[in-house]
Amino acid sequence: MVMNQLSVKRILACLEAFFTAASSICSCNGASGSARLMHCDYPRSLQARWRPAGIMSEVPSGLEVAMPEPRPVRPSSSLMLTRDGVEGVEVLLCRRVDELPAFAGYWSFPGGGVSRVDFSSAETLLGGMADRDLAANLVGMMRELVEELGWVIEDGSIENADSEARNNVLASKGGWLAEVESGRLPCDYAGLTTIGRRITPNFAPIRFDNRFLHFHAGSGEDVPEPNLGGQTEFDSHRWARPSQFLDEWRENTIKIPPPIITVLLELEELLPKYRQEISLTVKELSARGEEKPILFAHGVECIPVPTHTLPPASTTNTYLLGIGGDHIIVDAAARTAEGLAMISRAVERIRNSGGRVIGLLFTHRHLDHVGDIAELQKLGPFPVLASAETAEAIPCKVKTILADGDIISLPGTDATQEWRVLITPGHCPGHICLINDSGLVAGDMVAGIGTILIPPEEGNMEQYLEQLVRLAEMQPHLIFPSHGVVLPLPEKTFKHYIEHRRKRHQLVLEAVFSGTTELSEISRFAYFDSPEAHPGLARQQTLSHLLSHARTGALEQRGDGWHTR
Repeated sequence: MVMNQLSVKRILACLEAFFTAASSICSCNGASGSARLMHCDYPRSLQARWRPAGIMSEVPSGLEVAMPEPRPVRPSSSLMLTRDGVEGVEVLLCRRVDELPAFAGYWSFPGGGVSRVDFSSAETLLGGMADRDLAANLVGMMRELVEELGWVIEDGSIENADSEARNNVLASKGGWLAEVESGRLPCDYAGLTTIGRRITPNFAPIRFDNRFLHFHAGSGEDVPEPNLGGQTEFDSHRWARPSQFLDEWRENTIKIPPPIITVLLELEELLPKYRQEISLTVKELSARGEEKPILFAHGVECIPVPTHTLPPASTTNTYLLGIGGDHIIVDAAARTAEGLAMISRAVERIRNSGGRVIGLLFTHRHLDHVGDIAELQKLGPFPVLASAETAEAIPCKVKTILADGDIISLPGTDATQEWRVLITPGHCPGHICLINDSGLVAGDMVAGIGTILIPPEEGNMEQYLEQLVRLAEMQPHLIFPSHGVVLPLPEKTFKHYIEHRRKRHQLVLEAVFSGTTELSEISRFAYFDSPEAHPGLARQQTLSHLLSHARTGALEQRGDGWHTR
């Protein structure tokens, strides 16, 4: 029996009934904790959703899922170390090893999380300090300095830590307090000053309230070489002027985390103003506001807009592409006052710097990517760019229909940024990615948090896998996903996605070949290794795999079950 549209609709109708009856709360990828229920009130008719025209919600119709509360923040601290070089003030950056879960391969300041041990040590050593959090940050930073670089601050200088004492600190965080009390390590925070604080946006799986500290080490000739042995955070270090690091970052030859990029950009601006006088530079730096742009790469700004999307994600990344001249906004997903205000501030900042926004581009037609276009146009008006499939669905006139291979040119102050359009169906018909030397604007091909669903009613699993392979072969510098943080290791990310989907695809096939015919039983077989997966979402994805096998001729549906041909 050949799979037809009617049989697909019958299955989808059964799924809708299942989703409506489901009383469990979604805990995608094991997310747990405080949550609020969100019922998807977007297009409820599966027949309407089946039509090519019409905007879909990312959350399957009728399914109640738990919208995650903002993730708690953890205290952390980073240290901007500076020294006087031959040609001006230099900054120390260290390269994070490729095995780290976050910002692997990035050049960063030393630092890390402030632990309960650090708070306890601060009570012991700095109990008289009124600001308990600051005390713990200082203690945590002094400990991290010993661990990561083998250094201590003593009498206003950077010195090598006692090697045996450092080994004890590397063995246990509590070892730092013991070594201070023994006299082998100093507790000297004179010269450590706060230059700012940044809280990780709610798009990240782990969030930090990070205090940026500064210490000026004086003449470069007096600063010893760091000892990177024994620690697992960094594999190399460099001293360079901020402008040198930024030039390499702009050329996409090194990767630097967004919070540190904004610090370096301000140093690049202020150091010439104060003729390399670091104390005056730091004074103005610390007086500036906390809100900074999130720069994933040169000419790639991320605005994490709150949306009703698939948990554990709670935001969609709106991207502002361009370098000081013409810009486009990708996936202006804002439908709330908060989200619209975020985009409005970014547009105003561009105009104040002499630039302009020349268009809104939507990667695909799902509701967590297409914002309130009428309200967004009040900031412009802006021409709209989209694929033909997206243009049929969104409630506005699309000026430019994009095709695979099109080039979007954005003249800037110093150079023209060009983005190549890639049509990458699978998750959604007409789905668009953009690629250039900075990286890949990936839409919903991969995610920095949570997972990617292939909707059975409009998705296509074999196309999705084909496009993943295609994108992997392009070897992008970075991946800019629609949900979550920037992905620093594209090859590793694509390898994981392709292997994961192929494994699940094969398990679905094996289930039917073993004689299992009912959808829920096939789903349980295919998702045996993911007990935390929401059963409704697992069934939906299993159906997508089954439909794919039917299209390729391996399986067919007969009656209410699935069988081999």
